[in-house]
Amino acid sequence: QVQLVESGGGLVQAGGSLRLSCGASGVTFRSYGWGWFRQAPGKEREFVAAITWGGGTTDYADSVKGRFTISRDNVRTAVYLQMNSLKHEDTAVYYCAAARPSGRVFPERYDYWGQGTQVTVSS
Repeated sequence: QVQLVESGGGLVQAGGSLRLSCGASGVTFRSYGWGWFRQAPGKEREFVAAITWGGGTTDYADSVKGRFTISRDNVRTAVYLQMNSLKHEDTAVYYCAAARPSGRVFPERYDYWGQGTQVTVSS
């Protein structure tokens, strides 16, 4: 059974940092590309960042470029999202997702999704 579990969310002041983690089980981790998406109250889910199965290519939403970094650890079968210089508008539930071979910015390409972790940035 495939399971993606996000962690690391919480409450942080604007300008602060958080590191989200996504642990994966039940998948051949190396064969998948990974993405982070978010959904704020009253808004549609939006793409945040993605990394290809080989880790050689990353994609970022314009709104987070230069502030967020996605990475993967094939040994620990985990994906991370380092979030710096957080803004109030980054407040959302963050989801990790897995796509084979890679989903890039397209949510419809992702096969598996986690339950999400709440990130709240106070202004």
